[in-house]
Amino acid sequence: LMPTAYSQKSDRDLVLACQKREPQAFEELVKRHQRTVYSLLYQLAPDWEDTSDLAQEVFIRVWRSINNLRNPASFRGWLTQIVTNLFYDELRKRPRRLPTVSMDDSHGGEDGESDGSTRDIPDTGILPDEKILNKEISEVIRQAMLRLPEQFRTAIVLREVEGLSYDEIAVITQTEMGTVKSRIARARTKLQELLKPYIEQSQSVTEVSSDG
Repeated sequence: LMPTAYSQKSDRDLVLACQKREPQAFEELVKRHQRTVYSLLYQLAPDWEDTSDLAQEVFIRVWRSINNLRNPASFRGWLTQIVTNLFYDELRKRPRRLPTVSMDDSHGGEDGESDGSTRDIPDTGILPDEKILNKEISEVIRQAMLRLPEQFRTAIVLREVEGLSYDEIAVITQTEMGTVKSRIARARTKLQELLKPYIEQSQSVTEVSSDG
């Protein structure tokens, strides 16, 4: 078979071909899913600089253990689990570089420390160019995500970015369903809190430009 024949196949058929140890089928799977793997790793660990090495390690694990995948149609979910497991393995090995924000801390406001949570958010106004604006928003979100503790960030990424159910997240992260729901709810609250100054600033700039 020519390599082009593999590009017509479904993920399920590619998995079956990989289980017969056909390298070209694996090449097609990598090509098809490498962007997803990069994106997921970047969302889980925005401050790590070796994303490409980790993505490579993900696909080494995929090739090594693809024969264990009993339901080839569930490849996408299985791949997410491999990425998440690698992330946890790396977390255990790496020194903690960033202080994490405790979800139980009361948020300053009444005591005059309301600026505390906005320090890391860049004070840049809305720019007319939409591409620059999107990039700016992405960076603000990335900075906010960085300030979440890892377990909260993992839960919300799997839910919001990967679209997994609470059940699936509980299995992948090996936690109780109630814990998963609690982490996601608290992560959402914290993100809203961190992004609030930026959203308010955007709205005030929009209002000024519409009044003018």
